[in-house]
Amino acid sequence: MSAIASEIASQPACWRKAAEMIPGLDAELPHEGERVAVVGCGTSLHVARAYAALREAAGQGQTDAFPASEFPGTRTYDRVMAITRSGTTTEVLRLLGGLEPGSRVLITADAGSPAVSLVEARVVLDFADERSVVQTRFATSVLAMLRAHLGEDLAPTIAAAERALEDPLPADPEDIDHAVFLGHGWTVGVAEEAALKLREASRTYSEAYPAMEYRHGPISLAGQRSLVWILSTPDDGLTREVRATGAMVRVATLDALAELVLAQRLAVAIADAKGLDPDHPRYLTRSVVLS
Repeated sequence: MSAIASEIASQPACWRKAAEMIPGLDAELPHEGERVAVVGCGTSLHVARAYAALREAAGQGQTDAFPASEFPGTRTYDRVMAITRSGTTTEVLRLLGGLEPGSRVLITADAGSPAVSLVEARVVLDFADERSVVQTRFATSVLAMLRAHLGEDLAPTIAAAERALEDPLPADPEDIDHAVFLGHGWTVGVAEEAALKLREASRTYSEAYPAMEYRHGPISLAGQRSLVWILSTPDDGLTREVRATGAMVRVATLDALAELVLAQRLAVAIADAKGLDPDHPRYLTRSVVLS
């Protein structure tokens, strides 16, 4: 079994551990009413975007999400929270090193990483660290933890993830050349992450959009070897229009985080069908470290 397959299967247990951390994190994580920025790169950015939408929807305060390389230096925040599995990503280190002390929070899997020395508060999810280059359980555990901090009961989500580990895949891996993930609200970030997993692990052409944007051009690429995965949409008519293109369609029946688990499984299955190593995608490393 590949490392990523084992890590995917471990996610429900990791989410339970992440939720159990919440009582001890009051000082580290954002308080209600604070103005917060969340930053990351790649997968961590998708988690940041999902959390920002969730926090604002919960009425907890203004929350912005940025790539670490695009943080607006002219804005001020009560707290800047950086998400980085390795704690070595160059863009994140540069940003944290340039911020005024007092507002910096780090979420990482490595308590000994360089980023730890650049912040005032840290949350370490070392139990969710990974051997695979492709992130799965660290990112989902961070989002699970942040959802729990917003007051959500994670028990139904964890149960849904356990189901996602057993459910049949939504399509035969050999029938898919193109995948699209559509979301609404916080699930746009999840859609972006699902698309990235297919690109990274299986070299599958994949896209992600806010659901209502899909009609505005991208739907023209849909066809019989496309899988369009609707995580959430405010318009039920979209499903009918996508089916009319001849594409395979999945409409989510589980919590979006559990649907991501199913998408991760699909990415590994496609990689296996292609004879690829999903743990070590070409051109990728665990962390982007620039000279």
